Amino acid sequence: MSKRLFHNLHSCFNQQIRYMHRICGNAPTIARSLNDRLRELNYRDPEIHFKVDIGLPIVYNKELRGEKVNEVKKKNSALHAKLDLRVAKNDWLKTTAPLEIRKIAEHYGIFNDLFGDAYFHPTIPLTIDYNVKDMVAKVSRGNFITARDTLNEPTIKYRAEPNTLWSLLLTTPDGNLSKSNLEICHWFIGNIPGDSIEKGDLMLNYMRPIPPRGIGYCRYIFILYKQDKRIDFSEYRKSPHEQHFCLVDRNWNTLDFYRKHQDYITPVGLSFFQTEWDASLIDFYHNVLEMRSPSFEYDFPKPYIKPQVWFPVKQPFNIYMDKYRDTKDIQKQYFMKKLKTIHPFKEDKGRPKYPNAIPYKRDEYIPSWLKLEMKKERLSQGRYREVFS
Repeated sequence: MSKRLFHNLHSCFNQQIRYMHRICGNAPTIARSLNDRLRELNYRDPEIHFKVDIGLPIVYNKELRGEKVNEVKKKNSALHAKLDLRVAKNDWLKTTAPLEIRKIAEHYGIFNDLFGDAYFHPTIPLTIDYNVKDMVAKVSRGNFITARDTLNEPTIKYRAEPNTLWSLLLTTPDGNLSKSNLEICHWFIGNIPGDSIEKGDLMLNYMRPIPPRGIGYCRYIFILYKQDKRIDFSEYRKSPHEQHFCLVDRNWNTLDFYRKHQDYITPVGLSFFQTEWDASLIDFYHNVLEMRSPSFEYDFPKPYIKPQVWFPVKQPFNIYMDKYRDTKDIQKQYFMKKLKTIHPFKEDKGRPKYPNAIPYKRDEYIPSWLKLEMKKERLSQGRYREVFS
C-alpha cells in the first residue's frame, strides 16, 4: 500500500514539474532576454548594410560644451538660480544638436525612406513657422501640427552668407495615392541666394499637406541643400503657372534627385512635423484637386463585450455605458451637439485660443468623468475631433 501511494505521489510530482517547465520555459540564466531576441531579429551585416555620411562634417566643440555644463552646475547650486532657455537652446545648437537631430530622424525613419543607406548631420538650424491668425505653429523635430494650420506656406529662416546658393524642398514619403513607392513634393525652390527664399527659382509652388483619412499620422519633411554652383532645375517645373496642384506631376524620389545632383548639392538642414486628416481638407480635395476625399477604413473584428454588471468597479462611467449602447444613438448624440453650435446665418465664432484655460463653475459639483469629457470637448479630442472640426 505504501509503495503504491509513493508511486502515485512520484508520478504527480513529475507531471507537475513537466507542466511548470512547459509554462515557465527555460531558466533565466539560460533563456534569451527580450533584448537578445530583438538584437537577433534586427541584426544587419555591417559589410552590406553600412551607412554613408553625405553631409558636411560637424565640428563638435567639447570645450564649449564643458564650459556650459560647468556654468549650469554653478547656477543650479544657487538657491534661486534661473536658466535662460533661449541661451540654453543656442548653446545646444552650437554643440550636440546635429548629432541628436540625426538620432531623432533615424528614429522616425527619415533617412531610410528618403536616402536609403545614406544619412547626414543637420548642421544648419532651420526656423519654420506657420502663422495661424494670432498664433504660430512651429515645426521642430516630429511635432504634431493640425492640417488646417498648414494651409499657407510657412516662413523659413536660416543663417547663410549672401554669396551662397541653396535649395529648399518639402516632401512626404507617406500617402502617395498613385505610386506608393514614391513621395509627394509639396514645395521646391532652387538657387536661393543666401537666406532670401523669395528670390529663389520656384519650381513647384507650395501645396498644403493632404494626409488621407484613416491612415494616421503622415511625416512632412523640410530639407535644405547647399549648392556649389547655380543649377538648372527647369526639368522639375511641370507647369508655367504659379499654382499647379496635379498630384501625378508631384511624384518625387529624393534619392534619385540627390544622385543626379550629388556633385553640386549637399544636404545640411532638416526639420519635419506630423499631421493627420481633418475636415478642412474636404474642400481642398473637392475644389482644388478635383477629386473625392480618399478615406481608408480598417475592418476590425467585433470586440468582445463581457456581460453587464450592476456595479462596475474602477471603470469610467460614461465609457462603460457607451459599450452597451447602439453606435447610431452615440453618433446622433454628438451630431446633435454639433448642430447646437452652428447657426445657419451667422459666422462661426471659432474656438478660443486657450480653451483649457477657461475655469469651471465653482458653485457646481462636477464629477471627474464629466470634467474629462468637458476637457476633450474643449480641445476637440476623441470623438469631438470630427464633430467640432
